[in-house]
Amino acid sequence: MKPGIHPEYRPVVFRDRAADFAFLTRSTATSDRTVEWEDGNTYPVIDVEISSASHPFYTGTQRVLDTAGRVERFERRYGRERSKQ
Repeated sequence: MKPGIHPEYRPVVFRDRAADFAFLTRSTATSDRTVEWEDGNTYPVIDVEISSASHPFYTGTQRVLDTAGRVERFERRYGRERSKQ
């Protein structure tokens, strides 16, 4: 590897706010915010929207989508009356 062209690879905390879950790993991602970890050290923290703690594939839970409501709302908005004209 050429010296000086690669980003710094260091410990970073990724935090899933939706599931109140965080994990420490190594990454080249950067952040201005920091958090004090369980070991007493301070690490950069990156907030993520979805992790293995909140993703339906890993948790086994599924969201029920109201598809009937979406269709009715679409028909009200754009209606079948326009298709008759």
